[in-house]
Amino acid sequence: MTASTASLTPPLGAEPKDWIALLKPRVCSLVVFTGAIGLVIAPGPINPFIAAVAIFCIALGAGAAGAINMWYDADIDALMRRTAKRPVPAGRVEPGAVLGYGIVLAVFSVVLLAMATNLVAAGALAFSIFYYAVIYTMWLKRRTPQNIVIGGGAGAFPPIIGWAAVTGHVGLLPVLLFAIVFFWTPPHFWSLSLYAAKDYEKAGIPMLPVVKGAKHTRLNVLVYSLLLLPLSISPWLLGLTGRIYGVTALITSAIFAALCFGVFADRQDETGVSLTGDKPARRAFKFSLLYLVILFTAVAVDRLV
Repeated sequence: MTASTASLTPPLGAEPKDWIALLKPRVCSLVVFTGAIGLVIAPGPINPFIAAVAIFCIALGAGAAGAINMWYDADIDALMRRTAKRPVPAGRVEPGAVLGYGIVLAVFSVVLLAMATNLVAAGALAFSIFYYAVIYTMWLKRRTPQNIVIGGGAGAFPPIIGWAAVTGHVGLLPVLLFAIVFFWTPPHFWSLSLYAAKDYEKAGIPMLPVVKGAKHTRLNVLVYSLLLLPLSISPWLLGLTGRIYGVTALITSAIFAALCFGVFADRQDETGVSLTGDKPARRAFKFSLLYLVILFTAVAVDRLV
C-alpha cells in the first residue's frame, strides 16, 4: 500500500519546516557536497554563478526525489519509530500535494540545469531522480534484500553531474567516485539496519538483517568495506589524483574497514544478534558519514594543489 492509499489522519496544517523536511535536508547536504566536489575537480573553467546554479539544481533534484519517496513510503514510515513523525505519516501534509511538490521540483531542477549548463548534466540529474524515486523506492525497497546494494547508485550520481556541468561529458575520475559511493552505501546502511532491524521488520521491508539475519549482514558489512579499500585508492593508482588523496584514502578506508571488522566480530548470540547493543555498528555508521566527507575533501585539495 502506498501513500496514496494509506489511512492517514486529516492534515493539521503544514508549516514551512514541513515542506523543507520533505526534501530530506540531511541527505541532501551530502549529495550537494559530493556534487560540488565534482564541479571543483572537473577540468576547465565555470562561471561562479553558473556553478552555484548547478549546485542548487543538484540540491533541488535530490530534494524532489526525497519528497516523492516520502509520498510513496508514507504507509511504512508510519510504522517505524524513526520515521513516524515525518510530515506525511503524521498527517501534516496531504499526500497528493507532496507528490505534486516532488514532481514540480524535479522537472524544474532538470530544466534549469539544462538551460544553465548542458544536456549531459541535466540528463544525469534526471536519471538520478528517476533512479531514487522509481527504481529504488517503488521497485527495489519492498522487494529484495539487495535494495541498498542496487539502490546505492541513486546517491552516487552527484560527482558525475557536477563534473558534466563543467565539461559536458563524463570522465573516468567521476565514474570512480560514483563507484566509491556505490560500494560505500551497503556497509553504511547495513550498519544502521543492524540496530534498526525491528523497525524494518515491523514495516515489512526486506532489509538484509530481516531476511538473512544479523550474522549474514555483519559478514556483508565487512566484505563491502574490504572491497571499498582498493577501489578508494584506484584514482591514485591510475594517476588521476596525487599523493595527498592516495594516502588519505588509504588511511581512511583502512579505519573504516577496521570499524566494519568490529561489526563483524561484535559479541553475538547464536543468531548473530549483538550482546553489546550494536555499539560497533553504531560507530561504523557514524564514521561512514565522516568517511565520504574526508575522501571527497581530499580529492578536491589534491586537485587544487
